[in-house]
Amino acid sequence: MLKTLQNAWKDKEIRKKLLYTFMMLVVIRFGSELPIPGVNTSYFAEFFAKQSGDAFNFFDAMTGGSFTSLSVLALSITPYITSSIIMQLLTIAIPKLEEMQREGEDGRKKIAEYTRYLTVVLALMESTAMAVGFGGQGMLIGYNEQGFMGKASMVVIAVLTMTAGSAFLMWVGERITEKGIGNGISIVLLFNIVSSLPDDVSSLYNTFMNGKIIAVQVVMLLVILAIAAAMVVFVVYLQDGERRIPVQYSKKMVGRKMVGGQSSHIPLKINTAGVIPVIFASSILSFPVVIAQFFNPDYSTIPGKILMMLNSSYWFRPEMPWYSIGLVIYIVLIVLFAYFYTSITFNPLEVANNMKKSGGFIPGIRPGTPTSQFLDGILNYIIFIGAVGLIVISVIPIMISGLFGVSRLSFMGTSLIIIVSVILETIKAIESQVVVRNYKGFLND
Repeated sequence: MLKTLQNAWKDKEIRKKLLYTFMMLVVIRFGSELPIPGVNTSYFAEFFAKQSGDAFNFFDAMTGGSFTSLSVLALSITPYITSSIIMQLLTIAIPKLEEMQREGEDGRKKIAEYTRYLTVVLALMESTAMAVGFGGQGMLIGYNEQGFMGKASMVVIAVLTMTAGSAFLMWVGERITEKGIGNGISIVLLFNIVSSLPDDVSSLYNTFMNGKIIAVQVVMLLVILAIAAAMVVFVVYLQDGERRIPVQYSKKMVGRKMVGGQSSHIPLKINTAGVIPVIFASSILSFPVVIAQFFNPDYSTIPGKILMMLNSSYWFRPEMPWYSIGLVIYIVLIVLFAYFYTSITFNPLEVANNMKKSGGFIPGIRPGTPTSQFLDGILNYIIFIGAVGLIVISVIPIMISGLFGVSRLSFMGTSLIIIVSVILETIKAIESQVVVRNYKGFLND
Protein backbone atom coordinates (compact mmCIF):
# COMPACT_ATOMS: atom_id res chain seq x y z
CA MET A 1 0.00 0.00 0.00
CA LEU A 2 2.81 2.42 0.90
CA LYS A 3 4.58 1.62 -2.35
CA THR A 4 1.39 2.38 -4.25
CA LEU A 5 1.06 5.76 -2.54
CA GLN A 6 4.72 6.55 -3.24
CA ASN A 7 4.34 5.76 -6.92
CA ALA A 8 1.13 7.79 -7.06
CA TRP A 9 2.76 10.80 -5.39
CA LYS A 10 5.56 10.80 -7.99
CA ASP A 11 3.06 11.28 -10.79
CA LYS A 12 2.12 14.94 -11.27
CA GLU A 13 -1.49 14.36 -12.34
CA ILE A 14 -2.26 11.88 -9.57
CA ARG A 15 -0.55 14.14 -7.03
CA LYS A 16 -2.86 17.00 -8.07
CA LYS A 17 -5.88 14.75 -7.57
CA LEU A 18 -4.67 13.69 -4.12
CA LEU A 19 -4.06 17.32 -3.09
CA TYR A 20 -7.48 18.34 -4.43
CA THR A 21 -9.13 15.58 -2.39
CA PHE A 22 -7.22 16.65 0.71
CA MET A 23 -8.16 20.33 0.33
CA MET A 24 -11.84 19.48 -0.09
CA LEU A 25 -11.70 17.45 3.13
CA VAL A 26 -10.11 20.44 4.91
CA VAL A 27 -13.05 22.56 3.76
CA ILE A 28 -15.41 19.99 5.28
CA ARG A 29 -13.66 20.24 8.66
CA PHE A 30 -14.06 24.04 8.61
CA GLY A 31 -17.75 23.62 7.87
CA SER A 32 -18.09 21.14 10.73
CA GLU A 33 -17.06 23.88 13.16
CA LEU A 34 -19.59 26.49 11.97
CA PRO A 35 -22.71 26.50 14.22
CA ILE A 36 -26.24 26.89 12.93
CA PRO A 37 -27.54 30.39 13.76
CA GLY A 38 -29.77 30.50 16.84
CA VAL A 39 -29.19 26.93 18.13
CA ASN A 40 -27.90 25.56 21.40
CA THR A 41 -24.78 23.75 20.16
CA SER A 42 -24.57 21.56 23.27
CA TYR A 43 -28.20 20.34 23.10
CA PHE A 44 -27.61 17.12 21.19
CA ALA A 45 -24.36 16.42 23.03
CA GLU A 46 -26.38 16.29 26.26
CA PHE A 47 -29.16 14.34 24.55
CA PHE A 48 -26.73 11.72 23.25
CA ALA A 49 -25.16 11.39 26.69
CA LYS A 50 -28.54 10.28 28.06
CA GLN A 51 -29.53 8.13 25.07
CA SER A 52 -26.23 6.61 24.03
CA GLY A 53 -26.32 3.48 21.94
CA ASP A 54 -24.89 1.86 18.84
CA ALA A 55 -27.29 3.58 16.44
CA PHE A 56 -26.72 7.02 17.99
CA ASN A 57 -22.93 6.62 18.07
CA PHE A 58 -22.90 5.36 14.49
CA PHE A 59 -25.00 8.29 13.25
CA ASP A 60 -22.77 10.76 15.10
CA ALA A 61 -19.70 9.07 13.61
CA MET A 62 -21.15 9.35 10.10
CA THR A 63 -21.47 13.11 10.59
CA GLY A 64 -17.99 13.48 12.07
CA GLY A 65 -19.42 14.89 15.30
CA SER A 66 -21.23 17.64 13.37
CA PHE A 67 -24.62 16.37 14.51
CA THR A 68 -23.95 16.56 18.24
CA SER A 69 -22.33 19.97 17.83
CA LEU A 70 -25.19 21.15 15.54
CA SER A 71 -22.93 22.64 12.90
CA VAL A 72 -24.11 23.66 9.43
CA LEU A 73 -23.12 20.15 8.30
CA ALA A 74 -25.21 18.48 11.01
CA LEU A 75 -27.05 16.20 8.56
CA SER A 76 -23.80 15.33 6.76
CA ILE A 77 -24.33 13.03 3.75
CA THR A 78 -26.85 10.77 5.47
CA PRO A 79 -29.75 12.13 3.31
CA TYR A 80 -27.73 11.28 0.19
CA ILE A 81 -26.96 7.76 1.44
CA THR A 82 -30.64 7.20 2.27
CA SER A 83 -31.63 8.62 -1.11
CA SER A 84 -29.20 6.31 -2.92
CA ILE A 85 -30.59 3.26 -1.11
CA ILE A 86 -34.18 4.30 -1.90
CA MET A 87 -33.35 4.85 -5.58
CA GLN A 88 -31.63 1.48 -5.74
CA LEU A 89 -34.72 -0.20 -4.33
CA LEU A 90 -37.02 1.76 -6.64
CA THR A 91 -34.91 0.75 -9.63
CA ILE A 92 -35.74 -2.86 -8.86
CA ALA A 93 -39.43 -2.15 -8.20
CA ILE A 94 -40.20 0.30 -11.04
CA PRO A 95 -39.64 -1.07 -14.58
CA LYS A 96 -39.14 2.40 -16.08
CA LEU A 97 -36.24 3.15 -13.73
CA GLU A 98 -34.79 -0.30 -14.38
CA GLU A 99 -34.97 0.35 -18.12
CA MET A 100 -33.38 3.74 -17.58
CA GLN A 101 -30.49 2.13 -15.72
CA ARG A 102 -29.87 -0.21 -18.64
CA GLU A 103 -29.65 2.70 -21.09
CA GLY A 104 -26.01 3.19 -20.17
CA GLU A 105 -24.33 6.44 -19.17
CA ASP A 106 -27.29 8.67 -20.04
CA GLY A 107 -29.66 6.57 -17.94
CA ARG A 108 -27.30 6.56 -14.97
CA LYS A 109 -26.99 10.35 -15.19
CA LYS A 110 -30.77 10.69 -15.01
CA ILE A 111 -30.94 8.39 -11.98
CA ALA A 112 -28.13 10.39 -10.35
CA GLU A 113 -30.13 13.57 -10.97
CA TYR A 114 -33.23 12.05 -9.35
CA THR A 115 -31.05 10.97 -6.43
CA ARG A 116 -29.92 14.58 -5.90
CA TYR A 117 -33.50 15.85 -5.90
CA LEU A 118 -34.55 13.16 -3.45
CA THR A 119 -31.55 14.04 -1.25
CA VAL A 120 -32.72 17.65 -0.94
CA VAL A 121 -36.27 16.51 -0.16
CA LEU A 122 -35.05 14.13 2.55
CA ALA A 123 -32.76 16.80 4.00
CA LEU A 124 -35.71 19.21 4.19
CA MET A 125 -37.83 16.58 5.91
CA GLU A 126 -35.15 15.56 8.43
CA SER A 127 -34.13 19.13 9.27
CA THR A 128 -37.77 20.19 9.66
CA ALA A 129 -38.47 17.27 11.99
CA MET A 130 -35.42 18.17 14.06
CA ALA A 131 -36.19 21.89 14.24
CA VAL A 132 -39.89 21.46 15.04
CA GLY A 133 -39.53 18.41 17.28
CA PHE A 134 -36.55 19.54 19.34
CA GLY A 135 -36.84 23.32 18.94
CA GLY A 136 -39.16 23.78 21.91
CA GLN A 137 -37.13 21.36 24.07
CA GLY A 138 -34.01 23.49 24.02
CA MET A 139 -32.43 23.05 20.60
CA LEU A 140 -33.43 26.55 19.43
CA ILE A 141 -32.44 29.30 21.86
CA GLY A 142 -35.41 31.36 23.02
CA TYR A 143 -37.86 29.37 20.89
CA ASN A 144 -40.61 29.20 23.55
CA GLU A 145 -40.47 32.94 24.18
CA GLN A 146 -41.13 33.80 20.55
CA GLY A 147 -44.46 34.37 18.84
CA PHE A 148 -45.63 32.36 15.85
CA MET A 149 -43.65 34.38 13.29
CA GLY A 150 -40.55 34.33 15.50
CA LYS A 151 -40.74 30.56 15.90
CA ALA A 152 -41.36 30.11 12.19
CA SER A 153 -38.35 32.25 11.25
CA MET A 154 -36.07 30.31 13.63
CA VAL A 155 -37.27 26.98 12.20
CA VAL A 156 -36.85 28.21 8.61
CA ILE A 157 -33.28 29.40 9.27
CA ALA A 158 -32.31 26.10 10.90
CA VAL A 159 -33.97 24.03 8.16
CA LEU A 160 -32.41 25.97 5.28
CA THR A 161 -28.98 25.93 6.91
CA MET A 162 -28.96 22.17 7.51
CA THR A 163 -30.39 21.43 4.05
CA ALA A 164 -27.81 23.67 2.39
CA GLY A 165 -25.04 21.97 4.39
CA SER A 166 -26.17 18.52 3.26
CA ALA A 167 -26.43 19.67 -0.38
CA PHE A 168 -22.95 21.21 -0.11
CA LEU A 169 -21.46 17.93 1.12
CA MET A 170 -23.16 16.10 -1.74
CA TRP A 171 -21.57 18.58 -4.15
CA VAL A 172 -18.17 18.12 -2.50
CA GLY A 173 -18.45 14.35 -2.82
CA GLU A 174 -19.29 14.59 -6.52
CA ARG A 175 -16.39 16.99 -7.14
CA ILE A 176 -13.98 14.59 -5.43
CA THR A 177 -15.27 11.76 -7.63
CA GLU A 178 -14.80 13.95 -10.72
CA LYS A 179 -11.50 15.69 -9.97
CA GLY A 180 -10.03 13.72 -7.08
CA ILE A 181 -9.33 10.08 -6.25
CA GLY A 182 -11.92 7.39 -5.53
CA ASN A 183 -15.62 7.66 -4.73
CA GLY A 184 -16.16 11.11 -3.24
CA ILE A 185 -19.20 10.27 -1.11
CA SER A 186 -17.40 7.27 0.40
CA ILE A 187 -14.30 9.35 1.14
CA VAL A 188 -16.37 12.07 2.84
CA LEU A 189 -18.06 9.41 4.96
CA LEU A 190 -14.68 7.84 5.81
CA PHE A 191 -13.24 11.23 6.75
CA ASN A 192 -16.17 11.97 9.06
CA ILE A 193 -15.80 8.63 10.84
CA VAL A 194 -12.01 8.95 11.21
CA SER A 195 -12.38 12.48 12.61
CA SER A 196 -14.23 11.02 15.62
CA LEU A 197 -11.35 8.67 16.52
CA PRO A 198 -9.75 11.05 19.09
CA ASP A 199 -12.95 11.06 21.16
CA ASP A 200 -13.13 7.26 20.98
CA VAL A 201 -9.52 6.90 22.06
CA SER A 202 -10.12 9.31 24.94
CA SER A 203 -13.16 7.29 26.04
CA LEU A 204 -11.15 4.03 26.01
CA TYR A 205 -8.33 5.65 27.96
CA ASN A 206 -10.64 7.04 30.64
CA THR A 207 -12.42 3.68 31.01
CA PHE A 208 -9.53 1.21 31.02
CA MET A 209 -6.28 3.09 31.68
CA ASN A 210 -6.82 6.36 33.52
CA GLY A 211 -5.65 6.14 37.13
CA LYS A 212 -4.09 2.68 36.71
CA ILE A 213 -0.45 1.79 37.33
CA ILE A 214 1.92 1.71 34.34
CA ALA A 215 1.97 -2.09 34.09
CA VAL A 216 -1.83 -2.28 33.95
CA GLN A 217 -1.96 0.52 31.38
CA VAL A 218 0.52 -1.31 29.14
CA VAL A 219 -1.44 -4.57 29.40
CA MET A 220 -4.74 -2.85 28.66
CA LEU A 221 -3.20 -1.01 25.72
CA LEU A 222 -1.91 -4.28 24.25
CA VAL A 223 -5.31 -5.94 24.74
CA ILE A 224 -7.14 -3.03 23.05
CA LEU A 225 -4.70 -3.01 20.13
CA ALA A 226 -4.99 -6.80 19.76
CA ILE A 227 -8.81 -6.65 19.69
CA ALA A 228 -8.75 -3.77 17.19
CA ALA A 229 -6.23 -5.55 14.94
CA ALA A 230 -8.20 -8.80 15.06
CA MET A 231 -11.41 -6.98 14.08
CA VAL A 232 -9.65 -5.18 11.20
CA VAL A 233 -8.31 -8.48 9.85
CA PHE A 234 -11.73 -10.07 10.25
CA VAL A 235 -13.41 -7.21 8.37
CA VAL A 236 -10.83 -7.38 5.56
CA TYR A 237 -11.52 -11.08 5.07
CA LEU A 238 -15.28 -10.48 5.29
CA GLN A 239 -15.19 -7.69 2.70
CA ASP A 240 -12.81 -9.38 0.24
CA GLY A 241 -13.99 -12.97 0.73
CA GLU A 242 -15.88 -14.46 -2.19
CA ARG A 243 -17.01 -17.80 -3.58
CA ARG A 244 -15.99 -18.20 -7.22
CA ILE A 245 -18.34 -20.32 -9.30
CA PRO A 246 -16.52 -21.72 -12.37
CA VAL A 247 -18.15 -21.02 -15.73
CA GLN A 248 -17.23 -22.64 -19.03
CA TYR A 249 -18.23 -21.12 -22.38
CA SER A 250 -18.80 -23.47 -25.29
CA LYS A 251 -17.18 -22.89 -28.66
CA LYS A 252 -19.30 -21.59 -31.52
CA MET A 253 -18.77 -20.77 -35.16
CA VAL A 254 -18.67 -17.07 -36.08
CA GLY A 255 -18.13 -16.69 -39.80
CA ARG A 256 -15.30 -19.05 -40.64
CA LYS A 257 -13.72 -18.97 -37.21
CA MET A 258 -14.40 -20.97 -34.08
CA VAL A 259 -14.57 -18.65 -31.07
CA GLY A 260 -15.32 -19.08 -27.38
CA GLY A 261 -14.38 -21.99 -25.19
CA GLN A 262 -12.76 -19.87 -22.51
CA SER A 263 -13.19 -20.37 -18.77
CA SER A 264 -14.40 -17.73 -16.32
CA HIS A 265 -16.09 -17.51 -12.96
CA ILE A 266 -18.93 -15.79 -11.13
CA PRO A 267 -17.65 -14.02 -7.98
CA LEU A 268 -20.19 -14.23 -5.15
CA LYS A 269 -19.09 -11.99 -2.30
CA ILE A 270 -19.53 -13.31 1.22
CA ASN A 271 -20.79 -9.96 2.47
CA THR A 272 -23.08 -9.32 -0.47
CA ALA A 273 -25.19 -6.67 1.25
CA GLY A 274 -22.35 -4.64 2.82
CA VAL A 275 -23.36 -2.59 5.86
CA ILE A 276 -26.96 -2.10 4.68
CA PRO A 277 -28.47 -4.83 6.95
CA VAL A 278 -26.85 -3.34 10.07
CA ILE A 279 -27.96 0.19 9.15
CA PHE A 280 -31.53 -0.94 8.51
CA ALA A 281 -31.68 -3.00 11.72
CA SER A 282 -30.24 -0.16 13.84
CA SER A 283 -32.59 2.37 12.26
CA ILE A 284 -35.71 0.28 12.88
CA LEU A 285 -34.79 -0.29 16.54
CA SER A 286 -33.78 3.32 17.21
CA PHE A 287 -36.76 4.90 15.42
CA PRO A 288 -39.32 4.34 18.22
CA VAL A 289 -36.69 5.36 20.81
CA VAL A 290 -36.08 8.69 19.06
CA ILE A 291 -39.78 9.37 18.46
CA ALA A 292 -40.54 8.65 22.13
CA GLN A 293 -38.23 11.47 23.21
CA PHE A 294 -40.78 13.99 21.92
CA PHE A 295 -43.23 12.78 24.57
CA ASN A 296 -40.91 12.44 27.61
CA PRO A 297 -41.66 8.73 28.21
CA ASP A 298 -41.89 7.20 31.69
CA TYR A 299 -39.36 4.35 31.74
CA SER A 300 -40.93 2.80 34.83
CA THR A 301 -43.99 1.75 32.79
CA ILE A 302 -44.22 -1.27 30.47
CA PRO A 303 -43.98 0.86 27.25
CA GLY A 304 -40.95 2.61 28.73
CA LYS A 305 -39.28 -0.72 29.53
CA ILE A 306 -39.91 -1.87 25.96
CA LEU A 307 -38.16 1.27 24.72
CA MET A 308 -35.21 0.49 26.98
CA MET A 309 -35.13 -3.02 25.55
CA LEU A 310 -34.87 -1.58 22.02
CA ASN A 311 -32.05 0.78 23.05
CA SER A 312 -28.68 -0.95 22.57
CA SER A 313 -27.12 1.09 25.38
CA TYR A 314 -28.97 -1.19 27.85
CA TRP A 315 -27.77 -4.46 26.32
CA PHE A 316 -25.16 -6.63 28.08
CA ARG A 317 -25.57 -4.74 31.33
CA PRO A 318 -25.04 -7.27 34.17
CA GLU A 319 -27.47 -5.47 36.48
CA MET A 320 -30.34 -5.62 33.96
CA PRO A 321 -29.89 -8.71 31.75
CA TRP A 322 -33.53 -8.88 30.64
CA TYR A 323 -33.11 -5.79 28.45
CA SER A 324 -30.73 -7.79 26.24
CA ILE A 325 -33.80 -9.41 24.69
CA GLY A 326 -33.63 -6.54 22.22
CA LEU A 327 -30.34 -8.02 21.01
CA VAL A 328 -32.21 -11.07 19.71
CA ILE A 329 -34.49 -8.78 17.67
CA TYR A 330 -31.41 -6.93 16.38
CA ILE A 331 -29.74 -10.17 15.22
CA VAL A 332 -32.91 -11.43 13.52
CA LEU A 333 -33.31 -8.12 11.68
CA ILE A 334 -29.71 -8.21 10.41
CA VAL A 335 -30.19 -11.72 9.02
CA LEU A 336 -33.55 -10.84 7.41
CA PHE A 337 -32.23 -7.66 5.78
CA ALA A 338 -29.11 -9.48 4.56
CA TYR A 339 -31.32 -11.94 2.65
CA PHE A 340 -33.78 -9.24 1.55
CA TYR A 341 -31.19 -6.79 0.19
CA THR A 342 -29.24 -9.52 -1.61
CA SER A 343 -32.44 -10.88 -3.17
CA ILE A 344 -33.19 -7.53 -4.84
CA THR A 345 -29.62 -6.85 -6.00
CA PHE A 346 -28.68 -10.32 -7.29
CA ASN A 347 -31.09 -12.38 -9.38
CA PRO A 348 -29.87 -15.99 -9.90
CA LEU A 349 -32.51 -16.62 -12.60
CA GLU A 350 -31.38 -13.59 -14.61
CA VAL A 351 -27.73 -14.62 -14.28
CA ALA A 352 -28.55 -18.17 -15.39
CA ASN A 353 -30.52 -16.92 -18.42
CA ASN A 354 -27.70 -14.55 -19.44
CA MET A 355 -25.20 -17.40 -19.18
CA LYS A 356 -27.42 -19.63 -21.31
CA LYS A 357 -27.78 -16.96 -24.00
CA SER A 358 -24.01 -16.49 -24.21
CA GLY A 359 -23.30 -20.21 -24.27
CA GLY A 360 -21.97 -20.45 -20.73
CA PHE A 361 -22.59 -23.18 -18.21
CA ILE A 362 -21.38 -24.33 -14.81
CA PRO A 363 -19.55 -27.66 -15.13
CA GLY A 364 -21.81 -30.48 -13.96
CA ILE A 365 -24.94 -28.26 -13.89
CA ARG A 366 -27.45 -28.04 -16.72
CA PRO A 367 -28.15 -24.52 -18.12
CA GLY A 368 -31.36 -22.70 -17.28
CA THR A 369 -33.44 -23.49 -14.21
CA PRO A 370 -30.97 -26.01 -12.67
CA THR A 371 -28.23 -23.38 -12.84
CA SER A 372 -30.53 -20.85 -11.18
CA GLN A 373 -31.37 -23.30 -8.40
CA PHE A 374 -27.69 -24.13 -7.93
CA LEU A 375 -26.74 -20.45 -7.63
CA ASP A 376 -29.66 -19.80 -5.28
CA GLY A 377 -28.57 -22.61 -2.94
CA ILE A 378 -24.96 -21.39 -2.78
CA LEU A 379 -26.11 -17.79 -2.37
CA ASN A 380 -28.32 -18.64 0.61
CA TYR A 381 -25.36 -20.34 2.29
CA ILE A 382 -23.03 -17.41 1.58
CA ILE A 383 -25.54 -14.81 2.76
CA PHE A 384 -25.87 -16.56 6.11
CA ILE A 385 -22.09 -16.60 6.59
CA GLY A 386 -21.92 -12.89 5.73
CA ALA A 387 -24.79 -12.08 8.09
CA VAL A 388 -23.04 -13.94 10.93
CA GLY A 389 -19.90 -11.91 10.22
CA LEU A 390 -21.89 -8.66 10.35
CA ILE A 391 -23.48 -9.74 13.63
CA VAL A 392 -20.09 -10.46 15.21
CA ILE A 393 -18.65 -7.12 14.12
CA SER A 394 -21.67 -5.06 15.18
CA VAL A 395 -22.29 -6.84 18.52
CA ILE A 396 -18.70 -6.72 19.88
CA PRO A 397 -18.65 -2.92 20.49
CA ILE A 398 -22.15 -3.09 22.01
CA MET A 399 -21.00 -5.87 24.34
CA ILE A 400 -17.87 -3.94 25.40
CA SER A 401 -19.95 -0.82 25.94
CA GLY A 402 -22.51 -2.67 28.09
CA LEU A 403 -20.07 -4.74 30.17
CA PHE A 404 -17.48 -2.03 30.80
CA GLY A 405 -19.54 1.17 30.45
CA VAL A 406 -17.57 2.63 27.53
CA SER A 407 -19.50 5.66 26.33
CA ARG A 408 -18.09 5.79 22.77
CA LEU A 409 -16.92 3.07 20.41
CA SER A 410 -18.04 4.57 17.12
CA PHE A 411 -14.91 3.51 15.21
CA MET A 412 -15.75 -0.17 15.71
CA GLY A 413 -18.69 -2.20 14.48
CA THR A 414 -20.41 -0.79 11.40
CA SER A 415 -18.01 2.13 11.17
CA LEU A 416 -15.06 -0.26 10.95
CA ILE A 417 -16.64 -2.02 7.97
CA ILE A 418 -17.02 1.33 6.22
CA ILE A 419 -13.44 2.38 7.06
CA VAL A 420 -11.89 -0.83 5.75
CA SER A 421 -14.06 -1.08 2.62
CA VAL A 422 -13.52 2.57 1.61
CA ILE A 423 -9.75 2.36 2.19
CA LEU A 424 -9.52 -0.81 0.09
CA GLU A 425 -11.68 0.78 -2.61
CA THR A 426 -9.56 3.96 -2.64
CA ILE A 427 -6.27 2.05 -2.77
CA LYS A 428 -7.58 0.07 -5.75
CA ALA A 429 -8.59 3.35 -7.44
CA ILE A 430 -5.10 4.79 -6.89
CA GLU A 431 -3.50 1.59 -8.22
CA SER A 432 -5.63 1.72 -11.35
CA GLN A 433 -4.64 5.37 -11.88
CA VAL A 434 -0.95 4.45 -11.54
CA VAL A 435 -1.32 1.54 -13.97
CA VAL A 436 -3.12 3.71 -16.53
CA ARG A 437 -0.48 6.45 -16.29
CA ASN A 438 2.37 3.96 -16.66
CA TYR A 439 0.58 2.29 -19.56
CA LYS A 440 0.21 5.63 -21.35
CA GLY A 441 3.86 6.40 -20.70
CA PHE A 442 4.85 3.04 -22.18
CA LEU A 443 2.83 3.74 -25.31
CA ASN A 444 4.38 7.20 -25.64
CA ASP A 445 7.85 5.73 -25.47
